[in-house]
Amino acid sequence: MLGRSVELARCDALLDRAAADARGGARGREFRDGGRSRLVDITGEAGIGKSRLLGEVCAGARRRGMTVLRGRATEYERQVPFQVFTDALAHLDPHVLDGFPEVEAVAPLLQRSGAVDRFGLHRSTAVLLARLAAPSGLLLALDDLHWADPASLELLDHLVRHPLHAPVVLAVTRRDRQSPESLAARLTRGLDTGTVVRVGLRPLSARDCAELAGPGLPPAETAALYAASEGNPFYFLTLLQAHRERATPESSAPPGLGTLLLDELTVLAPSRRRIVEAVAVLGEHATPAMVSRVTGCSGAAFTADVDALTRRDLLRSAPQGVLTLRHPVVRTLVHESTPFLRRVEIHRLAARELARAGASAAERAHHVERSLTAWDPAAVAVLEEAAARTARTAPASCAHWLDVVLRHLPHTPEHDPRRRKLMLRRARALAACGGLRESRDLLQELIATPRRSPGGPVTGEDQGLRVRAVVLCALVERHLGRCTEAVALLRRELARGPAPADVVRLGLELGSAAPQDSDASYARVRHEVEAALAAARSTGDEVGEAGVLAVAALGEAYEGNMTAAHRLARQAAALVDSLPDNDLTALCEPLARLGWAEAFLEHYPDAERHAERGLDIARRSGQLYVVPHLLLCLSHVRVQTCRVSSALELAEQAEDIARGIGSDQLLAFVLASKAAALVAACPPDDPRPLAVAEEAVAAAGTGVGWWASTAWCIYAWAALMAGDPVRARDAMLQAGGPELQRIQPSMRPLYLEILVTSALVTDRSEEARGWAERARKEAEQLGLPMQRASALRSSAHLPLAQGDTAAAADLFAEAAAESARCDAVFWEAYSLLLGAPLEAAAGRGRDGTYAWIRGRRLAEAGGSALLVGLADATRPPGGGSEAAYGSQDRVELTERLAALTARELEIAELVAQGLTSQAIADRLYVSRRTVETHVSRAFRKTGVSSRTALAALMARRRAGSRFGEGRAERD
Repeated sequence: MLGRSVELARCDALLDRAAADARGGARGREFRDGGRSRLVDITGEAGIGKSRLLGEVCAGARRRGMTVLRGRATEYERQVPFQVFTDALAHLDPHVLDGFPEVEAVAPLLQRSGAVDRFGLHRSTAVLLARLAAPSGLLLALDDLHWADPASLELLDHLVRHPLHAPVVLAVTRRDRQSPESLAARLTRGLDTGTVVRVGLRPLSARDCAELAGPGLPPAETAALYAASEGNPFYFLTLLQAHRERATPESSAPPGLGTLLLDELTVLAPSRRRIVEAVAVLGEHATPAMVSRVTGCSGAAFTADVDALTRRDLLRSAPQGVLTLRHPVVRTLVHESTPFLRRVEIHRLAARELARAGASAAERAHHVERSLTAWDPAAVAVLEEAAARTARTAPASCAHWLDVVLRHLPHTPEHDPRRRKLMLRRARALAACGGLRESRDLLQELIATPRRSPGGPVTGEDQGLRVRAVVLCALVERHLGRCTEAVALLRRELARGPAPADVVRLGLELGSAAPQDSDASYARVRHEVEAALAAARSTGDEVGEAGVLAVAALGEAYEGNMTAAHRLARQAAALVDSLPDNDLTALCEPLARLGWAEAFLEHYPDAERHAERGLDIARRSGQLYVVPHLLLCLSHVRVQTCRVSSALELAEQAEDIARGIGSDQLLAFVLASKAAALVAACPPDDPRPLAVAEEAVAAAGTGVGWWASTAWCIYAWAALMAGDPVRARDAMLQAGGPELQRIQPSMRPLYLEILVTSALVTDRSEEARGWAERARKEAEQLGLPMQRASALRSSAHLPLAQGDTAAAADLFAEAAAESARCDAVFWEAYSLLLGAPLEAAAGRGRDGTYAWIRGRRLAEAGGSALLVGLADATRPPGGGSEAAYGSQDRVELTERLAALTARELEIAELVAQGLTSQAIADRLYVSRRTVETHVSRAFRKTGVSSRTALAALMARRRAGSRFGEGRAERD
């Protein structure tokens, strides 16, 4: 390519690496970090040659034997969901997807109906691309991404943040100045992580343009054309063509690009001009048959016109037989110069023909919208159906089409009920796709303007819709960090004397909002929550009763009122466990509250069971806003129980959704959870936990509620583990405020341990003593084993500082025993490993060795690099390995594992790393059901009954292998 050799060489290097990785994978080598996918970001102004370079990259990939998928985003179809990906996947052989277990999950990309949520679609798309990359590599090329629809941009964002472990190259072109801010920001962040390579195209040099012009043009004329085009290849070539046709007088300044292109169109015969206009308006639907129908031209005359336009290079034939104009700039010019009523008629005819061909409402919606000039019930029905079908996968498109309907809906009394329902639906869609403020404004308008049914009073349906709007508005306010406003809104609605069913709805949301309100606490809304419970019981509403009990349990657990919390959680669990899934569809958020309450009560198996059930129901019913809370509950439980890889994976899934929703407050909480999992997962010198924690507190901003204070506490923990006790102390004081009152009471002893450790490291012994004593008192009041264990560790540091290793060792041992009581495996191992060297120093070497052995085993089984690093640092004299793994143990272990096939052993190793069944399926490119079948067989053959036990077994195998290697070296 002329003038682009450097840029092409950079792209070729990425293709070479992907092709080499593909060959390595075909020989059985597993892809690791070196096999991550990369994205080439080709940027530049219109006409600079981005698409031309992308075409060369595609040709280079084909020469290397790679699969190539190429799609183009288009200017006038920006609300068609996943348009650019659908265009790319249209080139696939239909049989390629035969046997792909997640074909239903990616159905929206294939223009098929599907009920998957959009984040599930993102993960399944990644699996599909990895599958398509075998055995020779894959190039996914996406052109003109500055025009991509929001759903496509969100999917691309996922692929950039979660690079595939497969030989895949993504190449995109875009115009810098027209790119959405979110796209530009994501690709810029990808530069920092190394997942994105940017190739910026500059204007061609004068020498390059002279070579383009050829030897027949005098140098002076070439220079004039170059100066006018400023080195833009498309403009230069257009000027050159006009000059050769003598359309440009040599004595005058060259005209602008738009003038040149319009001059090219004016010479066309009317029939050919109509064809060009139809192609510009129809976009991706401009097949010859469609163009023929909407222009009324057919037969030999139509074929001759198309051939003539193709020879003039105005029309080109794209894959799948679609006609296109030679450049997007030409399409823009033709589209804008086509008379408005002519455009409307082309869209109307296109919508009619697509309906006749059986196209879905979503496929027709673009043309229906563009042809709608007045109220048309039939056309509006298509838009409403398209909105309903895309609500879960492309909520931005859903919101857009509902807005079109609302703008055309007559402002008459008979349409008022429909308008209110549509406003509520649009507000939900906006809230799901990041439009929180627009959603709130729409809901406030809906709440402030109650409508009556024609000729009558306010109906029960009107009142119910108003309450749903109030509850949704309060939820949106929460996500915007305005919990005080949410509480006030709910209380005002309760003061209106709603029906009992509405009292339950309002009380549920009020109880959920209160812990996040910096100016309130659960105690201040306890009366309203109790009223909601009474209302549910008075009407026999078991579902509502279970929901209110769950919310109340979390409120009391958060505040540290553990007696009440235990009682309420037991009652809620009993009701929830007795109800079928269909009845619990309306209780997904209360299920999250119940899971969190049980987690804070340290009932981890119950918390996990209820959160997993809620997650399954939420995903099936499309309640996306609840999913992060359920994922984070599971992540929290798995950190405490030392299943670290799984905890991190769950937090990352929650992060995807939080970024999609656009709530800074939720993102702060999600990133704090991710940082907590990273602290446990990473060795102490890894910078990632602190970096993520810093992002969490940045997202929290000036917030001081539950989520914000949690973010600061986790930031303090990450700073302490990174060796910065001063920053840790400052962060804790920022989190807690005066007297640490803003720190969650039921977790305060655990967080106080950070202050104790920081104070001792910075020679503030009296301050440490004070914090330790407070932790002891609060832990005793809570009566929770893990919190008491934390207080014991805080207390252990005090005699240790005075040289009393025996007393300190006793306290660490007691902390380990307390942690074991509630299966807080992470903290059990942490306590054991801290205490092991002290046991040895106190003359109890055997006890120290056993403590170290158990701590090390738990650390390895849970996949915690932090604890493994601590174990390495506290290894007892003699190494402890022979004591850990005697010959009897090794024989028994070998016999139990010998029955496993190679595949079962491989999956068992991934289970031991903490990966979920879905994550293992993604890693191995098999279905989730296949993974679960292998896991069940491994359970049966090894005699274990849980993933945790299987993980421990595999950890023993690894440790035994190391012992054998060490012994062989000694022998």
